[in-house]
Amino acid sequence: MLLALSVFGAIIGVQLLTTLGVTPNTAIIGAMVAMIIARIPLQSFARFRSIHIQNLAQSATSAATFGAANSLLLPIAIPWLFGRQDMVMPMFIGVSLAMLLDGWLLYRLFNTRIFPAEGAWPPGIAAAESIKAGDQGGQQAALLGTGIVIGAIGSWFKFPMAALGTAFIGNIWALGMLGVGFLLRGYSQPLFGIDINKLFIPHGVMAGAGVVALFQIIRLIRQSNKQQPADGASSEALGAEQNEQIGKTIRFGAFGFILISIFIALASGLYAHLSLPWLIAFMFYAAFAAFLHEMIVGLAAMHSGWFPAFAVALITLLIGLLIGFPPEALAMLCGFSAATGPAFADMGYDLKAGWILRGKGEYQRFELEGRRQQLLAAMLAFVVAMPVVLFIFRDYFSQGLVPPVAKVYVAAINAGVSMDIAKSLLIWAIPGAIIQLIGGPGRQMGVLLATGLLINNPLAGWAVMIGIAIRATALRFGGDRVRNKLEVLAAGLIAGDALFSFFSSVLPGGKK
Repeated sequence: MLLALSVFGAIIGVQLLTTLGVTPNTAIIGAMVAMIIARIPLQSFARFRSIHIQNLAQSATSAATFGAANSLLLPIAIPWLFGRQDMVMPMFIGVSLAMLLDGWLLYRLFNTRIFPAEGAWPPGIAAAESIKAGDQGGQQAALLGTGIVIGAIGSWFKFPMAALGTAFIGNIWALGMLGVGFLLRGYSQPLFGIDINKLFIPHGVMAGAGVVALFQIIRLIRQSNKQQPADGASSEALGAEQNEQIGKTIRFGAFGFILISIFIALASGLYAHLSLPWLIAFMFYAAFAAFLHEMIVGLAAMHSGWFPAFAVALITLLIGLLIGFPPEALAMLCGFSAATGPAFADMGYDLKAGWILRGKGEYQRFELEGRRQQLLAAMLAFVVAMPVVLFIFRDYFSQGLVPPVAKVYVAAINAGVSMDIAKSLLIWAIPGAIIQLIGGPGRQMGVLLATGLLINNPLAGWAVMIGIAIRATALRFGGDRVRNKLEVLAAGLIAGDALFSFFSSVLPGGKK
């Protein structure tokens, strides 16, 4: 079943990215497939009633979707559109390795001080609550079904129901800044006559916030290395034990990205376009950009459920333009950077769902084994996604079916960069850094503000603000007894939004 779901998820991911321009989370779809199979009245399908089997199903489906679309198809579309088809295969091999490294790194960093299991990871909560409601039935299932219907209806009217549901379960500070960013981006032009995107304000804010976020991560690593597990603290032993390995994992990841960047540079023939010093500079900058992209995307995904992978990759491209790399190097740099992050964030969502279903860390050996099984399911999905993309990308590209954002990257490379852009990036990096510093690593306010500024979706801003208001009111008057109901309702809203996006694009007469 995991093989079949992986093929299905990969094909759907490619289809949605090339037709809609985005890749919705298909984890809940995978879980629902397992739920349906479990109800087939045959003995061989009885085991699919296990919530942990269903967790593996949703893990494989979403990993294949994001892996095939965001980590593989998008990067290879960049050299294809750039007219360098000889660079496609080196890019494909490099980003395939980066995708596998991405998933493994999040597996190792999950439930640590940097990416704690207690973090929001909203799509993960949504998947877990959907599986629990389907297993328990009764009021929980009815509430989930109500949320799915409301989510689908709202999506039909173009209202971002996933953003509304996320506001019920995400980090309020992070989501508040995300909502502010959405609203500022959407209304700066009609209210103030300023197009902040053309002035590269969001990009500068993200650059400043991202650099500060990196230093905050380094500080957490140092603190973790000094921290020792507390005696008798069995519920925290798993996290404390992994905290000691953060530094080792980060160093391994950085070394892995350097090796991949070296392979991409040499296999694509960049040595013919760069002198030796410039070639070495490219290798190290590409590795740094990929690593930083991964961390920013992961932090944004954890706190808000949104990850600005496309936009952050554009920022690393703009900085590469300012450095002065030639166009061929920039095309490979942009693809490599864009590939890292989506698989990383998606693994976090899936592990969060599994962590909830396995008892939130109460049973340590069970949690470790279940997490390992999820890693194997995700790696299987990533491996399946590779031949799927390899076999179909030429047919898609030859028909003009390419990810829309790839055209943006190629246009940016061809247009070059001016000193005005550099000046704007430097100026607006300062407030981004200050806001990130004030919020601290636990809130990621600067990164989330920049995320909202980079995405032109004012309706999502209103959805987030409305959701925060509803959540605050419900918790104030209902207390903890309504918290679980909000989570189940949020799961339904997110699932309804995802299902509507899925069916509206793949059914005849949809959004193709």
